[in-house]
Amino acid sequence: MNEDTPGAGGGAGPGTVRPGGRTARVREAVLRAAGDALVERGFGGVDLAEVARRAGVGKTTVYRRWGTVPVLVADMLAEMAESSQPRADTGSLDGDLAALAGLILGTLTDERQGPLFKAVIATATGDGPTAEALHRFYRVRITEWAPCVDLAVERGEIPAGTDPAEVIRSLSAPLYYRLLASGDPLDAAAAKRAAAATAVAARAGVFVSAA
Repeated sequence: MNEDTPGAGGGAGPGTVRPGGRTARVREAVLRAAGDALVERGFGGVDLAEVARRAGVGKTTVYRRWGTVPVLVADMLAEMAESSQPRADTGSLDGDLAALAGLILGTLTDERQGPLFKAVIATATGDGPTAEALHRFYRVRITEWAPCVDLAVERGEIPAGTDPAEVIRSLSAPLYYRLLASGDPLDAAAAKRAAAATAVAARAGVFVSAA
């Protein structure tokens, strides 16, 4: 699920290759420390030296590998994409969309992941590199889940020409709206409604590309 993440000094960026051994442990510790700082203090309160201290690694390691806070946040998003659950294949569009809604709900209501997403999204509104990293994260997620829509077309459940990305955005949007804007309950009932409404709209041809 990775895409290349730009590094501070060019070449392959952090998150491009899944490291092993000590390198993997260092990355995990640094990203967790950065996430904690981001949740506690916001983007402006994240300091690479402090992140290194929290992670128990040398400052030189953090500065050499990540270089800037936006690159560190970008790698954090890459790691989230790497560790997220794989696409469901239930054999029906309704089942797949319900699984996706449940996955989104579980992420956004997680005691760590929920606040972390809020902090990253808030940062992305005013920081270009973080915004691009967030956009890349969601492009990767949409790409992973697009086959559930393509398979539904093959099974004849929904019309040919249905745009998978639009289907997935339609399902996700009301859940993120509850998280970030309305303050309405973000619960299993909301996830169920989002999945059901998206499935109905897809069968009605709402997401068929104009072209």
